Amino acid sequence: MSGDSVAFGFAVMAGSVDNGVYERLGESWWDEASLLNLLHGSVTPGRLAYFRDVLARRLGTGLAGLRVLDIGCGGGFLAEELAALGCEVTGIDPSPASVGAARAHAAGRGLRVGYRVGAGEDLPVPDAAFAVACCCDVLEHVRDVDRVISETARVLEPGGLYLFDTLNRTLASKLLAVKAAQQWRLTRLTDVAVHDWDMFIKPAELGAALARHGLALGEVTGLGARARPLAVLLSLAAARRGRITYGELSRRLDVGQVAGTAVSYMGFATKAPR
Repeated sequence: MSGDSVAFGFAVMAGSVDNGVYERLGESWWDEASLLNLLHGSVTPGRLAYFRDVLARRLGTGLAGLRVLDIGCGGGFLAEELAALGCEVTGIDPSPASVGAARAHAAGRGLRVGYRVGAGEDLPVPDAAFAVACCCDVLEHVRDVDRVISETARVLEPGGLYLFDTLNRTLASKLLAVKAAQQWRLTRLTDVAVHDWDMFIKPAELGAALARHGLALGEVTGLGARARPLAVLLSLAAARRGRITYGELSRRLDVGQVAGTAVSYMGFATKAPR
């Protein structure tokens, strides 16, 4: 980790990532032309397919009535899909603009999702209130990963499942998520510091943090673009020049479960039963 971070607690100095972008653009999550929509086109279906498989393997029952907490829900991409499957979903995000967009969109679809403004480090929900907690594209943005995981463990019922994804701290992730997406002139999608490589988390580090808070890591698998590398770069360049929307970019990247974990990974952990 860099000199701005604490190796065991993952407490990161403020200012290394501009999380304010989620408030400034928070009303536009569902707009295909918005940078935030990049997290929807193929990323949401890719995550959901894996999470549904985990839930089927671990719970073996239908999803109707399953109490799910979506930590860092943004505009409600994953929350809505889980609600459509019959889950009782609560979404929490620190951005009021994002929560407002999520509420409005869910209402337009006739979906019942309980949205609240709040941070992962201090979740505004009771102890042991959820059977499942999801935390996607969040851990690499927070100041204190250990605190977020501690809070997640608190709100999970005994035997509950923690579903997550995050970015790995490798050369491959630096090249794609930082250099290509944020810095290289021909391919960068934004001038905003959306990611800081020093805040990315290796699977072993995350596993150790989970264990400290009574969550046993069950599985790690890759999450990434299934398009060919050249196609990825060409698609980034097309989005950079405004030739395709961010939503179309997401679909072209075809993000989903992959064999390698070098760029990003997802998985699950289980809270110890009583």
